[in-house]
Amino acid sequence: MDKVIIDVREPFEFMTGHVKGALNIPPSKLMAGATKLQDVPKDAPIILYCRTGSRSAVAANILHSLGYTNLTNGINKDHVKARFLN
Repeated sequence: MDKVIIDVREPFEFMTGHVKGALNIPPSKLMAGATKLQDVPKDAPIILYCRTGSRSAVAANILHSLGYTNLTNGINKDHVKARFLN
C-alpha cells in the first residue's frame, strides 16, 4: 500500500515548498471531515508534517478520531524527505 503524505500547513506555506506528491490539508479541513481522504483506506500509511511537528501532531489526533490507524508524525518536510522518501 502506498503511503500518503500530508502537509498540514496553510496553503501559503505549502506554496513556499513541500514534499513532492504531498497533499495540502490544513487541520481546519481535516476537522471538517477530511474529504480529500475519502478514498484512502483507514489503514493506509499516512505521514503528516508541518513546520515544527505541532500541527501535524494535532492533525494525527484528528485523523485518528476519524478512524485512521496508521499515522506517523513526520515533523517537517526535511525530516520526511530524509526518513520516508528514497
